[in-house]
Amino acid sequence: MHRESHSVARIGWLRAAILGANDGIVSTASLIAGVAAAGMAPQAILLTGVAGLVAGAMSMAAGEYVSVSSQSDAEKADIALETRELAADPAFELEELTQIYQQRGLGRPLAEQVAAELTAHNALDSHLRDELGMTHHGRARPIQAAVASATSFAAGAALPLLVVLLASGPSLPWTVSAASLVFLAILGALGAWAGNAPLLRAIVRVTFWGAMAMAATMAIGSLFGVVAG
Repeated sequence: MHRESHSVARIGWLRAAILGANDGIVSTASLIAGVAAAGMAPQAILLTGVAGLVAGAMSMAAGEYVSVSSQSDAEKADIALETRELAADPAFELEELTQIYQQRGLGRPLAEQVAAELTAHNALDSHLRDELGMTHHGRARPIQAAVASATSFAAGAALPLLVVLLASGPSLPWTVSAASLVFLAILGALGAWAGNAPLLRAIVRVTFWGAMAMAATMAIGSLFGVVAG
């Protein structure tokens, strides 16, 4: 059997992983750059980064789980409703499916035949797919999304922390920011490759917003450093 690999099969975990890693890099690098620009001690900078990693990973996991669980609850409610409708009035549901296929371009006789055969094969699956647009690849998976978000956030946040361990001094805010932009560019390229998307657009998108976030926190950190001084 010929099998094709489509990006839609990866969309669930890919979205959560890219979002988590991007947020991990940007938020942790911004925290580090901000406190470093304020003139904090190296130990305080490192502690801030570690705290940001732990808090961010837990927040991403909780937020992703709650949001995707809400989607999952809505899907389950729709499935239950469609199951009841199929049991209560199968003739109406068959006609509904027939009209859906007619709207997609099939003639009435062929639409009736397709609807009848698909209903005999798996009526519920046919209605979920063709009436509600629910597919296997698009189903909500809360635990998978939560784990992917937390893991990817922690992995992304660890990269700026590694820079802190290897670099120090007054140039640390700039070093962390520059390295993090490189990390973001690599992440954008990987996401574009995994999703079969344009490479340059993905890289520019993640690096631009990352640069804006780090510039803002560095400016605030510098301001507080001057005031404290």
